[in-house]
Amino acid sequence: MPQLNPSPWLLILLFSWLILLTTVFPKIMRHRFTNEPATQATKKHHPTPWNWPWH
Repeated sequence: MPQLNPSPWLLILLFSWLILLTTVFPKIMRHRFTNEPATQATKKHHPTPWNWPWH
């Protein structure tokens, strides 16, 4: 069963992780969202109560 021989596959795994860590992850970490969340107003809005005629 040649697929159980770790000799070629371990090297491929290590090189693929090395490429992934050096190229893809820095690009992902540099990504910034274009619409930053806005801060909410500090003034609280107090709604006026409705006057329902409860007859």
